[in-house]
Amino acid sequence: MTTINRNYRKLQGSYLFSNIAGKVAAFSQKHPEAEIIRLGIGDVTQPLAPAILKALHRAVDEMGDAATFHGYAPDLGYDFLRNAIAREDYEARGCQISPEEIFISDGAKSDCGNIQEIFGTDNRVAVCDPVYPVYVDTNVMAGRTGEFDRERGNYRGIIYMPCREEEGFVPQLPQETPDLIYLCFPNNPTGAAITRERLQEWVDYANRTGAVILYDAAYEAYISEPKLPHSIYECEGARECAIEFRSFSKNAGFTGVRLGFTVVPKSLKRDGAQLWDLWARRHGTRFNGAPYLVQRAGEAVYTPEGKSQLAGQIAYYMENARIIREGLAGAGFTVYGGVNAPYIWLKTPEGMKSWEFFDYLLEKARVVGTPGEGFGACGEGYFRLTAFGDRENTRRAVERICRL
Repeated sequence: MTTINRNYRKLQGSYLFSNIAGKVAAFSQKHPEAEIIRLGIGDVTQPLAPAILKALHRAVDEMGDAATFHGYAPDLGYDFLRNAIAREDYEARGCQISPEEIFISDGAKSDCGNIQEIFGTDNRVAVCDPVYPVYVDTNVMAGRTGEFDRERGNYRGIIYMPCREEEGFVPQLPQETPDLIYLCFPNNPTGAAITRERLQEWVDYANRTGAVILYDAAYEAYISEPKLPHSIYECEGARECAIEFRSFSKNAGFTGVRLGFTVVPKSLKRDGAQLWDLWARRHGTRFNGAPYLVQRAGEAVYTPEGKSQLAGQIAYYMENARIIREGLAGAGFTVYGGVNAPYIWLKTPEGMKSWEFFDYLLEKARVVGTPGEGFGACGEGYFRLTAFGDRENTRRAVERICRL
């Protein structure tokens, strides 16, 4: 008889943003006249930059000519893109990352979920709390956790590292020793950033204990403070303990185009194996490569024109973040983030539960955000708003919330 992966039965409901979409759809059906402003899911709204469009059009023309047509992409990505990434994202910041250590993919979300496949199911996993749900849910699916503990609001078997307001939403080193440590900075959902000194502490800890850090740097382009690290490889010893994930979704507007990459240093070894070899085998076996057109568009991100145009887009979103942050603070809300990340993390008013505040905001202001509880037990009592909306809707959303 056919059986199923029973670990899926441990998962709580559907994916967080699917829950939100369902609630909003039900509300819209009941109130078809309502004009809803969505500041929940972190999807971009600005069009692709001209330099990227130019590269896409040129690549489309190439695909229409037998002499320049491209079929399957190389397993690990085209050299032209890997070389540009190594040069602009790493060499320019003093990081020793070679093009061969860069794996091109269809996005950081996929890689953050898939990376766990190269590790044994007996590994102990540590995550921040609150946390991007993909880190937790994919390990639940793989069988690294126990059942969901409703009283605690989290899964047994996972090491949760609370990210508290008084500590700047940066976790302390865990008391229990994990094997895999997920870190995300600038952080989703709290918008917190980490200093190089604090990040170095994590690198030293991982090398001391033999753990591997899975470092999600999807929002590094939004860092405004010059002393903050953009990559974990700016820390000494990170090549021996860390894997880094990057995305083109938020820095270049590729949420609907799909492109990202993962860095696995060849010097990173565990359990007698080179992790580069394992990820290369997994990547080549289960992924057919990002399309040629998309990789050419990614290459354009690193051109002088692309850099200038995308800097303007990032500034646009960060101005939205300032509008939200300062507007809500002026109305008496306690707010965090929005300085080095495109997310604003606010305390729910008057002790409201986060899903209660979600319903209240949707009903009274016609504004959609993301309940903090959806990111973990320590997210209860908080709420996330995104700066990725357009300027007019962002202003109107803030005005509506401030009138409550």
